[in-house]
Amino acid sequence: MTSTRLITALAVTGSVALGLSACGDDNTDSASGDSSSKATLSGSITGAGATFPQPVYTEWAADLKEQGLSVNYQGVGSGGGIAQFTAGTVDFGATDSAMDDDELKAAQAKGEPVHIPSVFGAVTVSYAGEGLEKGIKLDGETTADIFLGTVKKWNDPKIASQNEGVTLPDTDITVCHRSDESGTTKLFTTYLAAYSDAWDKGPGVDKSVDWPTGTGAKGNDGVAACVKQTDGAVGYIEEAYALQNQFTYASLKNKAGQYIEPTLESTSAAGDGLEVPEDLRFSAINAPGDTAYPIASATFLLVYQDLCKAGLAEDKAKNVKGWLDYALGAGQDKASQLNYAPLPAAIHDPAKAKVAALECNGAPIAQ
Repeated sequence: MTSTRLITALAVTGSVALGLSACGDDNTDSASGDSSSKATLSGSITGAGATFPQPVYTEWAADLKEQGLSVNYQGVGSGGGIAQFTAGTVDFGATDSAMDDDELKAAQAKGEPVHIPSVFGAVTVSYAGEGLEKGIKLDGETTADIFLGTVKKWNDPKIASQNEGVTLPDTDITVCHRSDESGTTKLFTTYLAAYSDAWDKGPGVDKSVDWPTGTGAKGNDGVAACVKQTDGAVGYIEEAYALQNQFTYASLKNKAGQYIEPTLESTSAAGDGLEVPEDLRFSAINAPGDTAYPIASATFLLVYQDLCKAGLAEDKAKNVKGWLDYALGAGQDKASQLNYAPLPAAIHDPAKAKVAALECNGAPIAQ
């Protein structure tokens, strides 16, 4: 994939028309490019939610737009995705952090919600400014202090003590954060709260918090722009956006006490060895393992167990299942090209089983 192609894809705002074809339940054929095994889908479906996975969803579309189904996906943030899914104004939702019990209960008015992990990604602590090198080491407590506004300079002793031999500039730190309800925010604040009582008892953990300092911006792309335009700025940005905008980013101290750079390998490592519940509502934040990056997560697609009883026509239900089949089939091969990690087998296999079990009016959805 060329950088020009991704730049073009990411420049699209609002509705993103995703054209795709879907495979049947045997995703091996789809991943290998055997078109004879692919179901033919037509029409359109709509979805809304997380901006975290938007680059990979857009690339899937760029590869498959000439074939089959059109998916109109709006990156409105995880909070908006859950709200629209619950209200029934979209055919599927998307969120970076699994729905909590209250959100799940609200959505159950239309049926039983199902979480389908699609890919793994990482949240970077990205920064920009003269004299700031890539790979500055930060632990969770210091990162929290930066976003609390109590560490105000890049050469603050708390940062300098973790970066011996590195010359840090006497530059003011400007915090950039999300202004919309965001699963990325919930992932990031979960990490901060694990290492900082001041954060846990203050702003806390949620999709939207009362930020003690900084400038708000909408979406990962908004925070990326905020960081890029301000000398000394720092923000939490999904890895694909950070790489696309050529940011420098920190190596964060993980649960095992190691400073880890956000890479495809360290993101994948966070998915290894997780205890995955039957409903797939899991978190990989602060995952165990010496090489695990501490702010890695799956991102989820949201559908109903019985799509038709939840309000979809039979052809819509078939199209939604086709989209999910593609996401867990050929889409996995594309993930690493955009710095997302494919799902590990311990998560991929039960996710495929969830999709295979989806129904329309009590009957399996045939492709």
